[in-house]
Amino acid sequence: MCDTCGCGKPDGYKIHDPDHTHSSDSDYTHEHDHGHTHDHLHEHDHHHKKVIDLDIDILSRNNMIAGMNRRFLEGRKVTCFNMVSSPGSGKTTLLERTITNLIPDSKIYVIEGDQQTHIDADRIQKAGAPALQINTGSGCHLDAGMIDAALRKMDIEFGAILFIENVGNLVCPAIFDLGEYKRVLVVSVTEGDDKPLKYPKMFETSDLCIINKSDLLPYVDFRSDVFMSNARITNHHLEFIELSAKTGEGINLFSEWILNHLLRSA
Repeated sequence: MCDTCGCGKPDGYKIHDPDHTHSSDSDYTHEHDHGHTHDHLHEHDHHHKKVIDLDIDILSRNNMIAGMNRRFLEGRKVTCFNMVSSPGSGKTTLLERTITNLIPDSKIYVIEGDQQTHIDADRIQKAGAPALQINTGSGCHLDAGMIDAALRKMDIEFGAILFIENVGNLVCPAIFDLGEYKRVLVVSVTEGDDKPLKYPKMFETSDLCIINKSDLLPYVDFRSDVFMSNARITNHHLEFIELSAKTGEGINLFSEWILNHLLRSA
Protein backbone atom coordinates (compact mmCIF):
# COMPACT_ATOMS: atom_id res chain seq x y z
CA MET A 1 0.00 0.00 0.00
CA CYS A 2 2.65 2.55 1.05
CA ASP A 3 4.88 1.98 -1.97
CA THR A 4 1.89 2.30 -4.28
CA CYS A 5 0.27 5.48 -3.00
CA GLY A 6 3.49 7.36 -2.26
CA CYS A 7 3.08 7.43 1.52
CA GLY A 8 6.20 5.34 2.01
CA LYS A 9 8.50 7.91 0.44
CA PRO A 10 10.68 9.62 3.07
CA ASP A 11 9.74 13.16 2.00
CA GLY A 12 8.70 14.07 5.52
CA TYR A 13 5.93 16.45 6.42
CA LYS A 14 5.83 20.01 7.72
CA ILE A 15 3.59 21.77 10.22
CA HIS A 16 2.91 25.43 9.47
CA ASP A 17 1.62 27.76 12.15
CA PRO A 18 0.16 30.91 10.51
CA ASP A 19 1.03 32.87 13.66
CA HIS A 20 4.71 31.85 13.50
CA THR A 21 6.10 31.98 9.99
CA HIS A 22 9.35 30.27 11.01
CA SER A 23 7.44 27.10 11.84
CA SER A 24 7.07 26.26 8.15
CA ASP A 25 10.53 24.77 8.59
CA SER A 26 9.26 22.54 11.37
CA ASP A 27 11.61 20.18 13.13
CA TYR A 28 8.83 17.58 13.05
CA THR A 29 9.81 15.28 10.21
CA HIS A 30 8.15 12.03 9.42
CA GLU A 31 9.47 8.80 7.99
CA HIS A 32 5.96 7.35 7.63
CA ASP A 33 6.78 4.25 9.61
CA HIS A 34 3.69 2.14 10.11
CA GLY A 35 5.50 -0.18 12.47
CA HIS A 36 6.45 -2.64 9.78
CA THR A 37 9.21 -3.43 7.36
CA HIS A 38 8.84 -4.00 3.66
CA ASP A 39 10.52 -7.39 3.73
CA HIS A 40 8.45 -9.73 1.65
CA LEU A 41 8.79 -13.41 0.84
CA HIS A 42 8.63 -14.01 -2.89
CA GLU A 43 7.78 -17.41 -4.33
CA HIS A 44 9.61 -17.73 -7.62
CA ASP A 45 7.03 -19.78 -9.47
CA HIS A 46 7.49 -18.96 -13.12
CA HIS A 47 4.12 -20.47 -13.99
CA HIS A 48 2.01 -18.55 -11.50
CA LYS A 49 4.29 -15.61 -10.59
CA LYS A 50 2.86 -15.57 -7.08
CA VAL A 51 4.04 -12.95 -4.57
CA ILE A 52 3.31 -13.52 -0.90
CA ASP A 53 3.22 -10.40 1.26
CA LEU A 54 4.02 -11.17 4.92
CA ASP A 55 3.08 -7.75 6.35
CA ILE A 56 0.90 -8.56 9.37
CA ASP A 57 -0.32 -5.23 10.72
CA ILE A 58 1.05 -2.12 9.04
CA LEU A 59 -1.25 0.03 11.17
CA SER A 60 -0.13 -1.20 14.60
CA ARG A 61 2.16 1.76 15.36
CA ASN A 62 -0.39 4.25 14.06
CA ASN A 63 -3.12 2.70 16.19
CA MET A 64 -0.93 2.86 19.28
CA ILE A 65 -0.28 6.59 18.79
CA ALA A 66 -3.95 7.18 17.95
CA GLY A 67 -4.86 5.64 21.29
CA MET A 68 -2.51 8.01 23.09
CA ASN A 69 -3.96 10.98 21.18
CA ARG A 70 -7.46 9.90 22.16
CA ARG A 71 -6.57 9.56 25.84
CA PHE A 72 -4.91 12.98 25.83
CA LEU A 73 -7.91 14.67 24.20
CA GLU A 74 -10.47 12.88 26.34
CA GLY A 75 -8.49 13.80 29.45
CA ARG A 76 -8.89 17.47 28.52
CA LYS A 77 -12.53 16.95 27.45
CA VAL A 78 -11.58 18.06 23.95
CA THR A 79 -14.06 16.75 21.38
CA CYS A 80 -12.22 15.87 18.19
CA PHE A 81 -13.92 15.50 14.81
CA ASN A 82 -12.00 14.02 11.88
CA MET A 83 -13.39 15.59 8.69
CA VAL A 84 -12.86 13.35 5.66
CA SER A 85 -13.92 13.64 2.02
CA SER A 86 -12.79 13.50 -1.57
CA PRO A 87 -11.13 16.68 -2.95
CA GLY A 88 -13.49 19.56 -3.61
CA SER A 89 -16.40 18.41 -1.45
CA GLY A 90 -16.47 21.70 0.47
CA LYS A 91 -14.94 20.77 3.85
CA THR A 92 -13.16 24.08 4.36
CA THR A 93 -16.19 26.18 3.46
CA LEU A 94 -18.28 24.03 5.79
CA LEU A 95 -15.78 24.58 8.61
CA GLU A 96 -15.74 28.34 8.02
CA ARG A 97 -19.52 28.47 8.34
CA THR A 98 -19.53 26.16 11.35
CA ILE A 99 -16.86 28.15 13.18
CA THR A 100 -18.90 31.31 12.70
CA ASN A 101 -21.92 29.53 14.19
CA LEU A 102 -20.13 28.00 17.17
CA ILE A 103 -17.35 30.36 18.13
CA PRO A 104 -19.38 32.73 20.33
CA ASP A 105 -19.99 29.87 22.77
CA SER A 106 -17.20 27.37 22.03
CA LYS A 107 -13.42 27.45 21.77
CA ILE A 108 -12.46 25.88 18.44
CA TYR A 109 -9.11 24.68 17.08
CA VAL A 110 -8.38 23.28 13.62
CA ILE A 111 -5.64 21.07 12.19
CA GLU A 112 -5.53 21.26 8.39
CA GLY A 113 -4.11 18.54 6.16
CA ASP A 114 -3.00 19.07 2.55
CA GLN A 115 -0.11 17.88 0.46
CA GLN A 116 1.06 21.45 -0.17
CA THR A 117 0.30 25.11 0.76
CA HIS A 118 -1.29 26.63 3.86
CA ILE A 119 -4.23 28.18 2.02
CA ASP A 120 -6.87 26.38 4.08
CA ALA A 121 -5.23 27.18 7.42
CA ASP A 122 -5.20 30.86 6.43
CA ARG A 123 -8.91 30.68 5.63
CA ILE A 124 -9.67 29.07 8.99
CA GLN A 125 -7.63 31.71 10.83
CA LYS A 126 -9.66 34.43 9.11
CA ALA A 127 -12.86 32.65 10.22
CA GLY A 128 -11.71 33.09 13.81
CA ALA A 129 -10.17 29.77 14.90
CA PRO A 130 -6.49 28.98 15.62
CA ALA A 131 -5.20 26.61 12.95
CA LEU A 132 -2.11 24.55 12.16
CA GLN A 133 -1.38 23.34 8.64
CA ILE A 134 0.19 19.93 8.08
CA ASN A 135 1.70 19.48 4.61
CA THR A 136 2.08 15.78 3.87
CA GLY A 137 4.28 16.08 0.79
CA SER A 138 3.58 12.99 -1.31
CA GLY A 139 1.45 11.45 1.45
CA CYS A 140 -2.24 11.05 0.70
CA HIS A 141 -3.54 11.13 4.29
CA LEU A 142 -2.86 12.29 7.82
CA ASP A 143 -1.74 9.75 10.40
CA ALA A 144 -1.76 9.65 14.19
CA GLY A 145 1.91 10.59 14.45
CA MET A 146 1.31 13.81 12.54
CA ILE A 147 -1.58 14.68 14.84
CA ASP A 148 0.57 13.93 17.89
CA ALA A 149 3.23 16.33 16.57
CA ALA A 150 0.60 19.01 15.89
CA LEU A 151 -0.96 18.64 19.35
CA ARG A 152 2.45 19.23 20.92
CA LYS A 153 2.54 22.62 19.17
CA MET A 154 -0.99 23.60 20.27
CA ASP A 155 -2.15 24.76 23.67
CA ILE A 156 -5.72 23.46 23.50
CA GLU A 157 -8.05 24.69 26.20
CA PHE A 158 -10.01 22.28 28.40
CA GLY A 159 -13.42 21.51 26.91
CA ALA A 160 -12.59 22.82 23.43
CA ILE A 161 -13.60 21.49 20.01
CA LEU A 162 -10.90 20.26 17.63
CA PHE A 163 -11.58 19.77 13.93
CA ILE A 164 -9.07 17.82 11.84
CA GLU A 165 -9.56 18.47 8.13
CA ASN A 166 -7.96 15.45 6.52
CA VAL A 167 -6.36 15.29 3.08
CA GLY A 168 -9.00 14.95 0.36
CA ASN A 169 -9.06 11.21 -0.33
CA LEU A 170 -11.68 8.50 0.22
CA VAL A 171 -9.23 5.58 0.41
CA CYS A 172 -6.28 5.78 2.85
CA PRO A 173 -7.85 8.14 5.44
CA ALA A 174 -10.54 5.51 5.99
CA ILE A 175 -8.12 3.12 7.67
CA PHE A 176 -5.95 5.57 9.64
CA ASP A 177 -7.30 6.29 13.11
CA LEU A 178 -6.11 9.71 14.30
CA GLY A 179 -7.50 9.50 17.81
CA GLU A 180 -10.71 11.33 16.96
CA TYR A 181 -13.98 11.05 18.86
CA LYS A 182 -16.19 11.13 15.76
CA ARG A 183 -15.52 10.87 12.04
CA VAL A 184 -17.52 13.16 9.75
CA LEU A 185 -17.65 12.33 6.05
CA VAL A 186 -18.46 15.17 3.64
CA VAL A 187 -19.69 14.38 0.14
CA SER A 188 -21.11 16.71 -2.48
CA VAL A 189 -24.09 16.04 -4.71
CA THR A 190 -21.82 16.46 -7.74
CA GLU A 191 -20.02 13.22 -6.86
CA GLY A 192 -22.88 10.84 -7.66
CA ASP A 193 -25.12 8.66 -5.52
CA ASP A 194 -23.00 5.53 -6.10
CA LYS A 195 -20.06 6.77 -3.96
CA PRO A 196 -20.92 4.49 -0.99
CA LEU A 197 -20.71 1.44 -3.24
CA LYS A 198 -17.32 2.45 -4.65
CA TYR A 199 -15.71 3.48 -1.33
CA PRO A 200 -17.47 1.37 1.32
CA LYS A 201 -14.68 1.51 3.93
CA MET A 202 -14.97 5.26 4.34
CA PHE A 203 -18.73 5.02 4.87
CA GLU A 204 -18.31 2.05 7.22
CA THR A 205 -15.93 3.99 9.50
CA SER A 206 -17.83 7.29 9.61
CA ASP A 207 -20.38 8.47 12.17
CA LEU A 208 -22.02 11.28 10.21
CA CYS A 209 -22.32 11.90 6.48
CA ILE A 210 -22.79 15.48 5.32
CA ILE A 211 -24.42 15.73 1.89
CA ASN A 212 -23.09 19.11 0.78
CA LYS A 213 -23.95 21.47 -2.11
CA SER A 214 -27.67 20.78 -1.81
CA ASP A 215 -28.25 24.03 -3.71
CA LEU A 216 -27.06 22.17 -6.84
CA LEU A 217 -29.59 19.33 -6.55
CA PRO A 218 -31.88 20.74 -9.27
CA TYR A 219 -28.98 20.66 -11.72
CA VAL A 220 -27.33 17.27 -11.10
CA ASP A 221 -28.37 13.64 -11.32
CA PHE A 222 -28.13 12.85 -7.61
CA ARG A 223 -30.81 10.94 -5.69
CA SER A 224 -30.45 11.51 -1.96
CA ASP A 225 -32.63 8.51 -1.07
CA VAL A 226 -30.58 6.17 -3.26
CA PHE A 227 -27.33 7.57 -1.85
CA MET A 228 -28.43 7.01 1.75
CA SER A 229 -29.74 3.55 0.95
CA ASN A 230 -26.39 2.62 -0.61
CA ALA A 231 -24.50 3.97 2.41
CA ARG A 232 -26.63 2.02 4.87
CA ILE A 233 -25.61 -1.23 3.17
CA THR A 234 -22.21 -0.96 4.91
CA ASN A 235 -23.18 1.20 7.90
CA HIS A 236 -26.77 1.17 9.08
CA HIS A 237 -25.86 3.45 12.03
CA LEU A 238 -24.64 6.27 9.77
CA GLU A 239 -26.42 9.59 10.28
CA PHE A 240 -27.07 12.09 7.47
CA ILE A 241 -27.41 15.87 7.18
CA GLU A 242 -28.15 17.55 3.86
CA LEU A 243 -26.93 21.14 3.61
CA SER A 244 -25.32 23.81 1.51
CA ALA A 245 -22.12 25.30 2.90
CA LYS A 246 -22.30 27.98 0.20
CA THR A 247 -25.78 29.30 1.01
CA GLY A 248 -25.76 28.33 4.70
CA GLU A 249 -28.93 26.26 4.45
CA GLY A 250 -28.74 23.38 6.95
CA ILE A 251 -25.58 24.62 8.68
CA ASN A 252 -27.50 24.95 11.93
CA LEU A 253 -28.31 21.22 11.80
CA PHE A 254 -24.60 20.38 11.69
CA SER A 255 -23.83 22.84 14.50
CA GLU A 256 -26.53 21.26 16.63
CA TRP A 257 -25.17 17.78 15.89
CA ILE A 258 -21.72 18.86 17.07
CA LEU A 259 -23.06 20.38 20.28
CA ASN A 260 -25.05 17.20 20.97
CA HIS A 261 -21.86 15.11 20.73
CA LEU A 262 -19.50 17.13 22.91
CA LEU A 263 -17.52 15.39 25.62
CA ARG A 264 -18.87 16.64 28.92
CA SER A 265 -17.12 17.01 32.26
CA ALA A 266 -18.12 14.35 34.76
